[in-house]
Amino acid sequence: MSTNGTIRCGIGGWVYPPWRGTFYPKQLKQAEELAYASRRLSAIEINGTFYRLQTPQTYRHWRDQTPDGFVFSLKGPRFITHRRDFSEIGPFLDRFVASGPRELGSRLGPILWQFAATLRFDAAVFAGFLERLPGGLRHAVEVRHASFADPAFAALLRRHKVALAWVDDADYPAFDAVTADFVYARLRRCEAAEPTGYPEGALDAFAARFQAQAAAGRDCFVYFINGAKVRAPAAAEAFIRRLGAS
Repeated sequence: MSTNGTIRCGIGGWVYPPWRGTFYPKQLKQAEELAYASRRLSAIEINGTFYRLQTPQTYRHWRDQTPDGFVFSLKGPRFITHRRDFSEIGPFLDRFVASGPRELGSRLGPILWQFAATLRFDAAVFAGFLERLPGGLRHAVEVRHASFADPAFAALLRRHKVALAWVDDADYPAFDAVTADFVYARLRRCEAAEPTGYPEGALDAFAARFQAQAAAGRDCFVYFINGAKVRAPAAAEAFIRRLGAS
């Protein structure tokens, strides 16, 4: 029996007008865009959950439009991550869970908790956050301050089996520690001049990187996010083609 992990790759959201006529066929109805995207890609990261709670009905609607094997990653609400004191986030986490993400069923991927760039590493403070995360879900964190390069941070994540997102971004440091049984990547440097977002060599390197992680038994969630966003679907599809060719 194979012990390889699964690599899923996609984009951030699915509603973006410049994708109409580039990624989406010109005649495609907007209401059909999620169904279309979920059959070309294997994952989508939802940014809307960062700004506001959804409803169980919304999650069921997303679930029912997508095929088996497809997953959504959700960004955790900013009213949880963007605060100074994590000791009182329990009720807010309860509200988030009650809003219905588990209605996605098998299509629910990791929850990404993205923190403000000004947040510095404090072991006691961050431990308080991790200890309050709801069980039975996969969690990943994205941090942006250089102080998180402290080995104590990676050790803390490993104790809680929370992944440290690897982010390719010109403005923030990339943290490369593997801290869970899955890896989470956000590739944020698509270029408009590149038809596939990233140069061919970079896509080859990404494919090799995550194939090695999958061979080690880790699931991989890889998202092409921002930069020249119009190129993100092409980048994701080019990446997926490399997996099939291996």
